[in-house]
Amino acid sequence: MERAKRKMEHIEYALATADAKGNAWDDLSFVPNSLPNISYGNTKLETDLPPFRLSSPFLINAMTGGAAAATEINRLLAIVAREKGLAMAVGSQMAALRDPAVVESYAVVRRENPDGIVFANLGAEATVEQAQRAVEMIRADGLQIHLNVMQELLMPEGDRDFTGYLERIRAIREAVGVPVIVKEVGFGMSRRSIEQVASAGVSIIDVGGRGGTNFAKVENQRHPAPLPMFESWGLSTPESLLEADACRLDGVRLIATGGIRHGLDAAKALALGASAVGVAGALLRMVTHETLEACLAAVDAWHHQLRVAMTALGAAEPADLRRIPVLITGMTAERARLRGREPERYARRDEEPL
Repeated sequence: MERAKRKMEHIEYALATADAKGNAWDDLSFVPNSLPNISYGNTKLETDLPPFRLSSPFLINAMTGGAAAATEINRLLAIVAREKGLAMAVGSQMAALRDPAVVESYAVVRRENPDGIVFANLGAEATVEQAQRAVEMIRADGLQIHLNVMQELLMPEGDRDFTGYLERIRAIREAVGVPVIVKEVGFGMSRRSIEQVASAGVSIIDVGGRGGTNFAKVENQRHPAPLPMFESWGLSTPESLLEADACRLDGVRLIATGGIRHGLDAAKALALGASAVGVAGALLRMVTHETLEACLAAVDAWHHQLRVAMTALGAAEPADLRRIPVLITGMTAERARLRGREPERYARRDEEPL
């Protein structure tokens, strides 16, 4: 019961602490292309996230489960995923591994979306056996392993021991039988962390940066002795993508989650090297406050906005955005320079040989 209560508190506080103000994506802009030589009707949204071929770069990222009241939320999210062809991840399944009574809050996703791409989800404290059970529970196509050190430290009942994470990730990847995705939950990833995850053989990394749901703020809302000084902890999603680009790792694909508000933000993430963009908080707010029809219309709007940006920039498919010049300014540029990331290089992509 305590775990189910915590799951519902996470939903409540995630909605209450949502920040619709400007974020780091506003530090990025595109150089216009007056001669794109392309038709809106010929743009394609399909993207490769090997071994997956996604019909859209938008991914419904991990949100909830583990409580009876979360079942309806996951059911609606699964319908959106099914109707719009989006990949979807469930929230952490540790609750269901410990209490079979809440399995339905996750299993509903596969029942509503029997043929879609669905990802299981566990924390890096999970064992190989738990990972296999999580995958089997929803017949998952892949497994997300989430990293949430600061959230755990601020959580009243959170973990305090983070030893052995990388070794467990490696063991799970070798044994689980489906692709493994390592995902930060909103504090971003440094070059060193990304390289360490890649060294464990993981080829899909969700850099999960600051800018979306702030789990430090969520946990502070729940804690009798909050630590608000940690609510700005971490790297933004654009900063994390710049960190990943500095790694230059062959065969590693990126998901950008954190603060994506619309199709133009998605285009910016794709231009910085992401193959897909995760959306969580925005959809959580919609499925809890809007009609299903409004949720479906919102996804259509995101796709339209992304295609408008692609057309204006002369990008026929999402991968083409990686050659488009991007202006990086403000705090993002300042922090990038401190890390040696040279934002000027992204602004001059059109000066490189075609």
